[in-house]
Amino acid sequence: MSDATPRTAAVIYNPVKVDIDVLRDAVNAEAVAAGWAESVWFETSVDDVGQGVTAEALALSVDLVIVAGGDGTVRAVVEAVRGHDVPVALLPSGTGNLLARNLKMTLNDMHESVRVAFTGMDRAIDVGMIRIERDDKSRDDHAFVVMAGLGLDAKMITNTDEDLKDKAGWAAYVKAIVKSLRDPDELHMRFQINNGAPKRATVHTLILGNCGSLPANILLMPEAVLDDGLFDVMMIRPGGALGWIRVWVKVAWTNGIVRRTKAGRALAGDQKNDGDLRYETGSEFTARFSRPEEIELDGDGFGKAVAFRAWIEHGKLRVRTPATTE
Repeated sequence: MSDATPRTAAVIYNPVKVDIDVLRDAVNAEAVAAGWAESVWFETSVDDVGQGVTAEALALSVDLVIVAGGDGTVRAVVEAVRGHDVPVALLPSGTGNLLARNLKMTLNDMHESVRVAFTGMDRAIDVGMIRIERDDKSRDDHAFVVMAGLGLDAKMITNTDEDLKDKAGWAAYVKAIVKSLRDPDELHMRFQINNGAPKRATVHTLILGNCGSLPANILLMPEAVLDDGLFDVMMIRPGGALGWIRVWVKVAWTNGIVRRTKAGRALAGDQKNDGDLRYETGSEFTARFSRPEEIELDGDGFGKAVAFRAWIEHGKLRVRTPATTE
């Protein structure tokens, strides 16, 4: 018999998003099957959405952090795990599950997700970091694994009815999109990518993406890769109603359908900028705005920013994926 101490997993769960009894039974069964010790459990709350309880788990020298919740819980846990050599396993729950989607993981089979947590392999992916400057000159740092957005994107998050979102899922965003589109304000910004020359731009939407796929077959950034050391920058400034139609066709049809196959990518050709939609890539992005602007990270509102600096930490997060994943 081996004298090695059995490994231990910590489960960080959002009680609003999961059936704790079903989850506990599944985790306990898979831990026993894999020869692991009894897992330790931590519940998130309104006051601690994940960072604090994850820090408590890491203080116990756990070998794996399992996160059961929506995108906000995942983002908070990753923020706390950053800098620690501990893998994270995802048990998708909630509306978006954006990181799991972009990793092409199972979304609707909790028992399979738990099995992968204990038997899968680790994949190193990038973590986005952002330092937000507020109107009072204070600054705060946050992690993101999917996207950071300002303009229409952030206003949509702010305008979304959370009760409707819980009941209707992504249909709740339709009302928010319509309300946000009526907002005539644009982003006036001065920005810099890596060490390039500072530039000025006026846009409706600015998104920095670590990955590019959303629900409903929406592929915002078709060339975004989770482990390339870069984020993709997307700037939208449509020219009137026809411009919005052109953007929608490009995102929903060309990116969302045509580019998803090898033949389609060959047909669509290289990703091209136009007057409505512009793409850039980089490992660092700084921006300053003419007024405080709403900002969102991984689908949650983070107040208003007058400026920010964002950067990529290449391969700094290990995520547990199915053993068959290449």
